[in-house]
Amino acid sequence: MVNAAQADDAPALVSALNEYRGQPQRCGDLASLPLPPLTPDTRLAAAAGDPGDLTQALARANYPMVNVRAISLSGPRDAAAAMAAMAVPYCQVILDPQFVDVAVTQQGRDWRILLARPLLTARLGTAQAEGKNLLEAVNRARAQARQCGGQAFTASPPLVWDDILGSVAEAHSRDMANRNYFDHLDRDGRLPGDRAELAGYSGTQVAETIAAGQDSGAKVVEGWLASPGHCAALMSPHLQAMGAAYATAPKSDAGIYWTAMFGAL
Repeated sequence: MVNAAQADDAPALVSALNEYRGQPQRCGDLASLPLPPLTPDTRLAAAAGDPGDLTQALARANYPMVNVRAISLSGPRDAAAAMAAMAVPYCQVILDPQFVDVAVTQQGRDWRILLARPLLTARLGTAQAEGKNLLEAVNRARAQARQCGGQAFTASPPLVWDDILGSVAEAHSRDMANRNYFDHLDRDGRLPGDRAELAGYSGTQVAETIAAGQDSGAKVVEGWLASPGHCAALMSPHLQAMGAAYATAPKSDAGIYWTAMFGAL
């Protein structure tokens, strides 16, 4: 049995994982961008506590898995020690943008952590239609005062849709999906400002947020709001326009990629 004090450490480890993912990190020779937080999933938790074959356990728990990684630890006494034990040897797994769901179970000093990518189950509209749905979700978020990490924001005016930014966002999502990467710097060496300028955007400022693995715009915005840096970008009162889109590629690591481009008119 897991006693009450120990049981509290499972969500604490999820928080530690998300704090780690939410900051730029170095993993060997690779640099990682801040990532949206992992979402705890009760189906994954049921599978994590199942002593049998993991694939069969996920099927029994009705979790539609595309990919999953399991990390087992023995010895850490609390969440901080468990995070310290994982940070170096498992950094590539923890920082893999394809993983969007998580479960942690603990029995004494034995831990099991599952990171998973689910099958895309939502029925999505066209790239631009979903981009405009994303705009509506962002504007609902901007309509409320909120705390983004240590920074407080009052409600911000709604953004307006911009066709050029929408096209730039769609092109970058498609490029990430087709070329299987997740980064603001594209494989041709261009940054968001470069892509916007080449497309003819004449605004005075641009910003970009990206996401991967989530199968709906609502989940994307929820993840961005839970990340202080992404949240601050969404709430910025200096931005006035937005375009967004997604793209899919079944053989890519994350399956689906989202880009939102923001601009100041």
